[in-house]
Amino acid sequence: MCLHSRSVYRLALSERLSRMGNPWFETVAEAHRRAKKYLPPSVYGAIVGGAQEGLTLADNKAAFGELGFAPHVANLHTDRSQSTSVMGHRVSMPVIVSPTGIQGVCPEGEVAVARAAANRGTVMSLSSFASRTVEDVVEANPQTFIQLYWSGSREAMIERMDRAKAAGVGGAILTLDWSFSDGRDWGSPAIPEKVDFKTMLAHAPDAARHPRWLMEFLKAKKLPDLTTPNMALPGQESPTFFEAYWEWMQTPPPSWEDIAWLVSEWDGPMMLKGIIRIDDAKRAVDVGMAAISVSNHGGNNLDCTPASIRALGPIAEAVGQEIEVVLDGGIRRGSDVVKALAFGARGVMIGRAGLWGLAANGQAGVENVFDLLRSEIDSALLGLGKASIGDLTREDVVIPPNFELSLGA
Repeated sequence: MCLHSRSVYRLALSERLSRMGNPWFETVAEAHRRAKKYLPPSVYGAIVGGAQEGLTLADNKAAFGELGFAPHVANLHTDRSQSTSVMGHRVSMPVIVSPTGIQGVCPEGEVAVARAAANRGTVMSLSSFASRTVEDVVEANPQTFIQLYWSGSREAMIERMDRAKAAGVGGAILTLDWSFSDGRDWGSPAIPEKVDFKTMLAHAPDAARHPRWLMEFLKAKKLPDLTTPNMALPGQESPTFFEAYWEWMQTPPPSWEDIAWLVSEWDGPMMLKGIIRIDDAKRAVDVGMAAISVSNHGGNNLDCTPASIRALGPIAEAVGQEIEVVLDGGIRRGSDVVKALAFGARGVMIGRAGLWGLAANGQAGVENVFDLLRSEIDSALLGLGKASIGDLTREDVVIPPNFELSLGA
């Protein structure tokens, strides 16, 4: 079947399945629309995010649209490969899960996402603020990375790292790209401290207007969990989200010497997430990081920070021979992945895209997102005349003047 015929067939199939009430969706944008209808406003608002005016959030997505392709028409490859590795873990495609808090999206939470990633042959990254334990998630997907924040005492950090190692995680992600920017123009979501009778009563009208979401939790015989079990220390109850968040806010930010200490204590592959400057990327190499994520925390950090993709190329050129570089921020299509790879990324991380899929159709919805990205990556490779993602170069992308930013050069 030719590529055009395949696209027409997929469109017709999508329309037919939609009329039949089938939960399959054709694009991540459609998953987003379904998630907005499905989720109560407070849960949806916590996911859609964006600090202050949301300029960085918007630029993360819009910047990909400024880049074009330069496709071929002949000598195209019948067989195309997407396989690669991230921090020593082989993955079937250059997309892994970014660590995101999933409280309230679906009863299975991070376990559903982990199973979906495992079924599609890729890595799950687990947030420290997750609603499910690291033990449960590793059982669902042995290829799991644990996210770490610089939070609490050094002793507390070691306790949390030791627990993650004992559970069998295969790598760590140190997240430092958050400056606690607040005051959202779109209105911050109302997140309760905990789910008790008073909270349920207050949120009952919203839940009633979203009966399918409510029924999923009722069928699972559980309420949304607003605790953070992976931040708990031995012998202590799991802190609430706000208790864990408060500990993090009260912890003085680390120095590069502190970060080097954490790398040595972990004694395994670690990624530093939040890099947007070349000088910081070079320091990450110096302290022994195995990888860096070019990221602005999905637009939830310091607003007016440029889109991650604008900083990616110069960073990859500066340190890509010494450290693995991945991109996080704005990925909504397989073509976005291909553009990031052409700029020198080894792979990308997806956050919101997977959450839209989770809200739209649970574990199957996350698998749907992976399948869409894989198909779209394959289509781009075909058009660009590439047999492998490793063959992609900057010459495959149309880059407008002044698109790239060499910050901290």
